[in-house]
Amino acid sequence: MLLSRELRSYFYSPIAYIVLVFFLLVSGVDFYFQISFMNQRPVGYSVQEAFFNSVFFWFAFVLIFPLITMRLFSEEFKLGTIEPLTTAPVRDWQVVLGKFFGALFFYIILWLPTVLYFWLFQVITHQPAANSPGAYWGAYLMLLLLGMFYLSIGCLASVLTKNQIIAAVISFCAITLLFFLGLIQFILLDVSAGARQLLGYFSAIEQMGTLSRGIIDTRPVVLYLSMTIVMLTLTYQAFQSRKWRL
Repeated sequence: MLLSRELRSYFYSPIAYIVLVFFLLVSGVDFYFQISFMNQRPVGYSVQEAFFNSVFFWFAFVLIFPLITMRLFSEEFKLGTIEPLTTAPVRDWQVVLGKFFGALFFYIILWLPTVLYFWLFQVITHQPAANSPGAYWGAYLMLLLLGMFYLSIGCLASVLTKNQIIAAVISFCAITLLFFLGLIQFILLDVSAGARQLLGYFSAIEQMGTLSRGIIDTRPVVLYLSMTIVMLTLTYQAFQSRKWRL
């Protein structure tokens, strides 16, 4: 019931369609420019690797999470619709999970059209877009893991305030800081080998580069699943705290 409620709120919201159009536009332009660049000179990577490791890709990727999650709890608190929701015969953790999985479902819908990019490329050029089928599985697995973690951060930011803009800013800043944390190893030259390895463990770009080549590493799976659980637990605690102050 809660999940269907959240899905209806997405499909009836103009913001959802704006996010969808924006994302498809940026990802489509990125795919086109990657192919154009690869046509000009020989490269040592596949079209699929180029798409999932470009600047345009990461720009759109980081930006969509605040837009997806900013209204999850903030709008409910602002409009007062959170009160009938909390008095319904559902538990607080069901409310949190319902909103999280609603956002996750919409996030997955955003990525489904990108599968057509690679299919159309192979149909038109008769060339494989990836070096192996495992490369697709690895790249989309990484997208799912990162998406779950960043969406959980957005849920926590949204439950902390009634203002959607403030929620979006909080989640954007937190996600951006976490994203660039893994890039410190490339900026600072005097980082020790141990610190560089630790920072690489948190580098989304490095992890995507590994998984998009079809090399499945269990470390990102453990990291992002555990961190998602931590963020959702904090969201649950924050939701309970705010509910009792209503």
